[in-house]
Amino acid sequence: MTYCLGMSLDAGLVMVSDSRTNAGVDHVASFQKMRIWENPGERVVILLSAGNLAITQAVAAALEEGVRADPAIAAKRKRKATLLACPGMTTAAQIVGDAVRHVYDRDAERLRQQGSEFTATFLLGGQIKGGPMRLFMIYSAGNFIEAGSDTCFLQIGETKYGKPILDRVITPATSLREALRCALVSFDSTMRSNLSVGPPLDVAVVRADEFKMGWRRRFAENDPYLLDLRRHWGEGVKRLFMDLPDPEMIL
Repeated sequence: MTYCLGMSLDAGLVMVSDSRTNAGVDHVASFQKMRIWENPGERVVILLSAGNLAITQAVAAALEEGVRADPAIAAKRKRKATLLACPGMTTAAQIVGDAVRHVYDRDAERLRQQGSEFTATFLLGGQIKGGPMRLFMIYSAGNFIEAGSDTCFLQIGETKYGKPILDRVITPATSLREALRCALVSFDSTMRSNLSVGPPLDVAVVRADEFKMGWRRRFAENDPYLLDLRRHWGEGVKRLFMDLPDPEMIL
């Protein structure tokens, strides 16, 4: 299991993913779940993935192969535009959906024969010059939904523990600094309650209408800021709890 979060705000985009894929008493594996395609000044596209690692890596490999392909050869093979050449973010979401369907057609039946389901979901966010900032969730069937003003954040993977703080804090008007702080609290709450989610955490921030990566960082498990945030949040929740009014009841 994993946890990935995307926020589409007036000020820009915040994308965060953990890197744990398997957890147990004797085995923990980590793989990066964030992939970025960027042409600074023209576009930046970020993909986060959750689900079966072999499936998500196959989808990412198909997307990367398309980006690296020679344009003349791609035209002869009638391949669609790539993430670095498509006209807009909706087309980018369609390209990812097509890649998911391609892997499904190839692998789904064999997975069923082995007793496994085809499970993979993706968050795709970014901005291409001439269009607005967009954030999509892409499902195993290759279809997708888009974040909007009423729901400006999307989650995939182990979502339930980190959602309450997002519901209370995040609105389209939230600043990027506040959103990033809230995102890291959301991840800390999830990691505390579920061992299948864990660091390192990968963070990407894109400011609206800059069409390039604004800030990127990987937080290790022992990162001083992450540890300090965890301490402040835990102590703050305890103080707030002690200040809550008691209910009227008869003992």
